[in-house]
Amino acid sequence: MNRGARATTPAWLWIPASLALLFCAGPVAALLLNVPWTSLGSLLTASEARTALGLSLATSVGSTLICVVLGLPLAVLFSKLAGPWMQLLRGILLIPLVLSPVVSGIALLYFWGRQGVAGRALESVGLGVGYSPAAVLIVQVFVSLPFFVVASLSSLRAVDHDLEMAAATSGAGPTAILRYITVPLALPGIIVGALLAFARSLGEYGATITFAGSIEGRTRTLPLQIELSLNSNQPEIALGICLILISLYLVLLALARFGVALLLPR
Repeated sequence: MNRGARATTPAWLWIPASLALLFCAGPVAALLLNVPWTSLGSLLTASEARTALGLSLATSVGSTLICVVLGLPLAVLFSKLAGPWMQLLRGILLIPLVLSPVVSGIALLYFWGRQGVAGRALESVGLGVGYSPAAVLIVQVFVSLPFFVVASLSSLRAVDHDLEMAAATSGAGPTAILRYITVPLALPGIIVGALLAFARSLGEYGATITFAGSIEGRTRTLPLQIELSLNSNQPEIALGICLILISLYLVLLALARFGVALLLPR
């Protein structure tokens, strides 16, 4: 800590700050201490773990791509337009962030389920999504899209409006400005948003089991496999899968920290 920071930072802040770190780091450390490291290899190569991992990665990548394709236009509109209607739309977008996972699952069921608003129409043409990988994708997009939009929106709002206006007065069209100025300058935040969406998709549990069920190879993602292993009196497998998730999150943090840093202007 430099002299300026030491002079302006009360020393007593270390007490609540240490407790905050303990609340976050303590449970993770306890989990790692109980991982059966000697048999970890066989646990991680178990068929149920590999199947759940493959499904989780595939659906999380797919849902992240959908979040980018659908969420980036929405974030751009939010960054450019104002007014009560836009405020209302932002509020609607943030609803999945505060909903209980079970409530989210029930809401998805009533919209996408066989008797739901959209689900009934899909069923009529043979495109039902219930209890399928598509159901997992829908859940993940529902819970992850707000994370992507919020992270991207902060970066898009930071783009210098004068640069965009200079390009417009020089004859560039809105699409060209978006492609060559707005998106490149906001790219670090967009990438962080995509990583957040991917991480949120990986960890989704409550809405998935409520709406998509837990079917091996179809809807049983890593969090659902953890729950099943615990209920089946197989805590070693559950701990091994927890370690997989923690490792994936650490990789995402590294990508967000160092990968985005390479894109920032020097």
